[in-house]
Amino acid sequence: MITVTADLVSNFPFPFPEDRYRYSTNVQPARRPVDTPVGQWGASVVDIDTEYDRELDERAAILAADPTRHAVLPHMVPAAWDAMLTLMRELALAYPDTMRLTRTGTGWHWENDLRGADLDFVYGDADTLPAEPLAYIAGQVQEDIVLLDQREQLYGDAGVVTFAADWSFGFDVGMSFLEIHGPVPRIRQEGVITRAHEFLKRLQPHQPYRRTNWTMTIGRRLDVSTERYPEWGPDRETALLVDDATFGDLVHLRVEVQHLVRLPDSGAIMFLIRTYMMPLSVLATIEPWRARAAEVIGELPEDMADYKGIVKYQRRAADWLRAHGAVGDAA
Repeated sequence: MITVTADLVSNFPFPFPEDRYRYSTNVQPARRPVDTPVGQWGASVVDIDTEYDRELDERAAILAADPTRHAVLPHMVPAAWDAMLTLMRELALAYPDTMRLTRTGTGWHWENDLRGADLDFVYGDADTLPAEPLAYIAGQVQEDIVLLDQREQLYGDAGVVTFAADWSFGFDVGMSFLEIHGPVPRIRQEGVITRAHEFLKRLQPHQPYRRTNWTMTIGRRLDVSTERYPEWGPDRETALLVDDATFGDLVHLRVEVQHLVRLPDSGAIMFLIRTYMMPLSVLATIEPWRARAAEVIGELPEDMADYKGIVKYQRRAADWLRAHGAVGDAA
């Protein structure tokens, strides 16, 4: 069994409240901790764990290789500043020992001890930042960031997305919320996407919400974007060929905690996507999670499994979990 640090287990946001999964808005107020059999998650809008430096270094490398993962359409510049300041406030609120945001007359002073940031800046003055505001703050949060402009519809007009799960931010930028979610099966017929769109349009400042989403990933690969499909797509076939022990270490339950925040100054909606992964070999050591995940994955309809990209190994994953009861230490 591979080693996963204790905090990644205790903070894992297991996404299944019941033995059956269907698309839903599943939104709830943010900053409310959720107790689990092994710990707790959800106390803050932003979350830092032991993967912090590694993930931020990976984000920097991805952006250097592919600048299309970062885009801010001209009319979204005020929203980018708004998002940066809002995220600094959230970091300082959640991690006051290492993050500090201080008002300094006409400007601000930002400190992030974990990344060596010590910056004086003037809100709205690009010359006082070392990078575009969204790019700057994306180098200090593990979350991907998408900013939605609200006109007659919501449009994904800015963001930094380096850890997409089988989609392309570079392709989607400028599209409406409804267009972006067009390929997802069932959500139009069942009215889920329309309800989600209307909910987002009614969001109020200082009242953040959150939801979870999930899929499965082969290996501990954060960047499974469409752009890099030739690198990770063949892994789905590999999962069918490996032995039993390797399968449990290789296949990961991938969970996104998505925060929905109405920015107070610009009125844009900030959509944060924080990705967590747990190999089945570790998941199986937590009996309630093992049993429930086996039921959810095994029962998932074929069209939903196909969209999530797990249809080829769905049956094996469910059977593997059913056959492996909780043994040993989760960490």
